[in-house]
Amino acid sequence: MSADFSTLAVRDTSSMLSEAIQAWGGQDDLWVFGYASLIWRPEFESAEQRPAAVHGWHRALEMRSRINRGTPECPGLVFALVSGGSCRGMAYRIERRHAAEQLERLWLREMPTGVYDPKWLACRTAAGRINALAFTLSRNSPAHTGSLPDPQMLEILRCANGRFGSTLDYLLETAHSLRGCGIRDRDVERLVALARQHALTA
Repeated sequence: MSADFSTLAVRDTSSMLSEAIQAWGGQDDLWVFGYASLIWRPEFESAEQRPAAVHGWHRALEMRSRINRGTPECPGLVFALVSGGSCRGMAYRIERRHAAEQLERLWLREMPTGVYDPKWLACRTAAGRINALAFTLSRNSPAHTGSLPDPQMLEILRCANGRFGSTLDYLLETAHSLRGCGIRDRDVERLVALARQHALTA
């Protein structure tokens, strides 16, 4: 999910894109690692997708969203890739001849303010190891909430709603898409169970 933090200092996203392209090198197809909404709403064209796993990073509902899934008065949350643990997701291959165009399109979505730290991560797939671009979040970022207590999480799931819908809908859509890919994330499923326990969803 793209970042939407109008109150945060905007980083130079053009130079960050140039650095990502330089690190890619342009000699091979480009891989992108998706861990949440990039799985169910990628908005870029890929020639192939594979289940993939990264180590040293995990999926966490710990990034504030003041526009897309909440408001400044009632901030919501979106998933981020935060250091520690491991994460199963999907790797998307973009053909080299289309990569620069598709990467620019992806950058407009994910990096309008530069809240993410784009990193090339080693991914394990059934067909072998690849390096994929992933949008990670620093624990030092003002957008990072850290782990929230259940009462606070429930209040967000109950109330937060933004231009793309509610935080609850975002959580449920992510959980549904992960299951569809054969991915079971205990933390995601725990949050869904928490919402169900408190009658926020069927």
